[in-house]
Amino acid sequence: MPEFRLRKLVVSVEEIFHDGGPDAEVPRQRASIVAVVSNPFAGRFEADLQGAMDDLKPLGLMMTDRLIYALGGIKGIDGYGKAAICGENGELEHTALWHVPGGYAMRERLGEARAIVPSSMKMGHVGARIDVPIGHINAAYVRSHFDSMEVGVPDGPRADEILFALVMSKGPRIHARMGGLAAADVVGEDGLR
Repeated sequence: MPEFRLRKLVVSVEEIFHDGGPDAEVPRQRASIVAVVSNPFAGRFEADLQGAMDDLKPLGLMMTDRLIYALGGIKGIDGYGKAAICGENGELEHTALWHVPGGYAMRERLGEARAIVPSSMKMGHVGARIDVPIGHINAAYVRSHFDSMEVGVPDGPRADEILFALVMSKGPRIHARMGGLAAADVVGEDGLR
């Protein structure tokens, strides 16, 4: 069982009141949580990584719970995304360890979430940042919820670490007006529409 020793957590919450147009009746919220953990596979090739996803499930659930709390509860959360950055001694495949623990933790806690959790990953250096894509939790084609939130920490990921991130949002982009499937019209059967 590999050890992903947690070094730090960082939570950030944004309230967006306008984007150049009139003030929104209800500000849009976006929040992120970032965990910086040791990478037990750094500096060596490991043929079988899949089992390590199970070891990260408790971290995914804990981060999800803290993110929901930071947003004031589950009510209104309708967007999500995930990302990971591995340090210089890791490999891109190590960031893929986050697909199941990060994505499924949010889907489990949010209940009816059917859409794929948008994801980004990369290798980086200390202080590297990443844009976490955001999509609607039940229908990938809801254009008003296409967004991203940049995350990172000044002192990570170190060469032998991985940064894991989760993002959630409440509401569409402020002043969204690009048409397409409206959130109110989502059927939610296939995760697309």
